[in-house]
Amino acid sequence: MSNILSSLSKTVISGFILLTLIIFLISGITEFYFDYTFFTFLFRWLHVLAGVMWIGLLWYFNFVQIPSMPNIPDDQKPAVSKFIAPKALFWFRWAALATVITGLILAYLNGYLHDSMLLNTYDAKYFMIGVGMWLGLIMAFNVWVIIWPNQKKALGIVSVGADEKASAAKKAMLFSRTNTLLSIPMLYCMVGAQNLY
Repeated sequence: MSNILSSLSKTVISGFILLTLIIFLISGITEFYFDYTFFTFLFRWLHVLAGVMWIGLLWYFNFVQIPSMPNIPDDQKPAVSKFIAPKALFWFRWAALATVITGLILAYLNGYLHDSMLLNTYDAKYFMIGVGMWLGLIMAFNVWVIIWPNQKKALGIVSVGADEKASAAKKAMLFSRTNTLLSIPMLYCMVGAQNLY
């Protein structure tokens, strides 16, 4: 077991193997088909899985990394800026994209993509999920168009002068905080649409 858990890739692969075994066990207990219902569920699960990684990393940045940086000795800060932050930002931005894509596919499969995107108020569920979708799209836009390009400057991945580097770091932080703010009503709308209406 230590051999599996000491490697992230082996741990993740083992998680999917365990999931496959659970699916086959469930299929032996109840009727289980790889049909339309399964695929809508599959995309909901993938959407939630990607969303947990995206929002988890967003909250890690805002609740842990950003507040901790002023307390880290200057000689130790490169460990964060050169190794931890770039890796976290890689998973952060791709999880954002995966969340949006799986969410749009899910909305299409369930037949509410058009109504939700137009924020039709005749159906509270579609309106609520639509608000959540638009907040998520704004957040994903912020990740790819504002946060990531500015983080590349702030982390030294793209060479810029000291003033531009400081400005980029502040801009990335402010838009990351904006996404944290938006994540609260976004998550409420997403969960509420599935459970309140």
